[in-house]
Amino acid sequence: MGGDASAVRLSFARVQEAARVIDPVFQQSPQYVCEPLGEALGVSLTLKVETLNPVRCFKGRGAAYCVSMLPEDGPLVCASAGNFGQAMAYACRSRGRALVVYAGTSANPLKVERMRAMGAEVRLAGTDFDDAKMAARRFAKEAGLRFVEDGLETATAEGAGTIGLELSGQRLDAVLIPLGNGALLAGVALALRTLAPGVKIVAIQAAGAPAMTESLRTGKLVSHREMKTIADGIGVRIPIPEALADLEGLVDDTLLVKERSIITAMLMIHRHAGLVVEPSAAVGVAALLENPNMFSGRRVGTILCGGNLTPEQIREWLL
Repeated sequence: MGGDASAVRLSFARVQEAARVIDPVFQQSPQYVCEPLGEALGVSLTLKVETLNPVRCFKGRGAAYCVSMLPEDGPLVCASAGNFGQAMAYACRSRGRALVVYAGTSANPLKVERMRAMGAEVRLAGTDFDDAKMAARRFAKEAGLRFVEDGLETATAEGAGTIGLELSGQRLDAVLIPLGNGALLAGVALALRTLAPGVKIVAIQAAGAPAMTESLRTGKLVSHREMKTIADGIGVRIPIPEALADLEGLVDDTLLVKERSIITAMLMIHRHAGLVVEPSAAVGVAALLENPNMFSGRRVGTILCGGNLTPEQIREWLL
């Protein structure tokens, strides 16, 4: 992947700027030591709760910053498994701007419904996120519209980096960060490397969608023809090369977690913290379940990055 692209593409100064630009409704989210959950896992566990906002996920930060930086000269196009599309719909609606979102036919119906409710035109194309992204890119090119790609746009990572600003004063030994297309991980890691350089940065991904992790571990782009995970928010088959390069020098370790651990983690978060989170948000806790000796007795933080579940998913996984 080559080169210290994190120094080239991403800017800590822009993370600080994002904190001044992003709608306050997405910032200063709750962060606290959850004693019951930490005791069950054998750690001191700080939860960063990114579900208590209008789009129920962290993506509002990056989308708000990204849209604020784009010239206001026409509709925007993006692709999403659901959360980024909601965040873009919210940001575009607040600026009176049209948005077309492409999603796979397997996308979470609740997320699709919310994107439409916030004014986006949603088109279903292909079976998963990566298929939808290819269709969105083709449409934008043919229509002459601006395609906004989560993870490729530096502002999506820099906006997410404001989470790192808020976490930096927590005196943590390690932070377990969900890894999807890399925007959350890159932004938060950049902020923590700058403000709390002693914190260990651990990327967590579902074993059923390991392309980003395998790429980081091997130092070359690894893609897959299919993926199999309930963690749709971090399900990526084809990594973005620039997003991989952004992570160089920022990540200390990577862990893959099993599906059954993700479900158990969701249930534990619900029982011990009273929170409803989607599978992508539970992978940090799943990593603690699978690797107890690695973190035993340590001060650990994790980001609960989203909470968009359908009623059917709540019944299946939490009740």
